[in-house]
Amino acid sequence: MRHQKSINHLGRTAAHRKAMLSNMACSLIKHKRIETTLAKAKELRKFVEPLVTKSKNDTTHSRRVVFSNLHDKYAVTELFREVAQKVGDRPGGYTRILKTGFRQGDNAEMCMIELVDYNETYTQATEKKASKTRRSRGKKAAAQVEEAAPAATAEEPATPAAE
Repeated sequence: MRHQKSINHLGRTAAHRKAMLSNMACSLIKHKRIETTLAKAKELRKFVEPLVTKSKNDTTHSRRVVFSNLHDKYAVTELFREVAQKVGDRPGGYTRILKTGFRQGDNAEMCMIELVDYNETYTQATEKKASKTRRSRGKKAAAQVEEAAPAATAEEPATPAAE
């Protein structure tokens, strides 16, 4: 039974696992999106999200705590300057995991992990879907569409003539 065993060791020693997660977190902060296996991404999410929360409070102590985990001053600077600005009002959930399929060699489940606020294409697509409403195709709806079509064509020739 696996009761109370929440850490996935990923088949590595503790030092190797800590170094790997630190390097992956630095890459995620610098590039905003990385591709990895699903198991590593889920562990990386647990590693990165507390660091992003720490970056909201820009003090010397919080910078030192984050640096002790990342060991990369450029990643720490990027985290406190740019990432913290974008996620300042977000209460949590700074990363998103998108499954991409299976790896060719060993059939491992692959995914992309990204910082949520940096994917503009995904947020624009959800906004477009949210703005649509469902309408019935009954007789009333068809009559309204036919009435609106001649009115629109009548306005179009009037605007070029005014210019």
